[in-house]
Amino acid sequence: MNGPSDHQPGCCAPHPPEFDVIQREATAEGVRCVVGAVLVNPRGEVFLQRRAPHVRLFPGCWDIVGGHVEAGETLCAALAREIAEETGWRLERVGDLVKAFDWQGGDGTRRREIDVLATVTGDLERPRIEHDKFVEAGWLDAARLRALAAGGGETGMIDLALRALAMRSPLGNAPPTWRR
Repeated sequence: MNGPSDHQPGCCAPHPPEFDVIQREATAEGVRCVVGAVLVNPRGEVFLQRRAPHVRLFPGCWDIVGGHVEAGETLCAALAREIAEETGWRLERVGDLVKAFDWQGGDGTRRREIDVLATVTGDLERPRIEHDKFVEAGWLDAARLRALAAGGGETGMIDLALRALAMRSPLGNAPPTWRR
């Protein structure tokens, strides 16, 4: 099995074994897969982006990095592609599963979302944001996340970010979710 440093850019090896099962089950059920990366920096902040008001799904909502899995793509390959497209960073490692759940957007398509802690490399202070899709992006700490959640509106990804922070070790010895 390859180690994290042995894989090619855009690839994801090794990947969590449950990824294959989740993807196979979703395909059998006719559900489209969506992947998301929860990225946490050493200061305990989560990277979130606020979606533009004109996008089709969840306009104006905060979101983690991720998106739809394309035909013939594995969950890890899709995660690596989405991270590169949305931030310019490179997926280094897939960590723990934060949450997997089904949802249906206003377009009627059923989706199975798989959100994981992930490690990335690159210049984390200067992400390459897709400004046609996102109007704001940054590293948010737990206090800011709780304040955003208290403000009402769609808080699904904010709640997910808080869940991911709670999963991390209080002693700070959990694996990093980013590397320089």
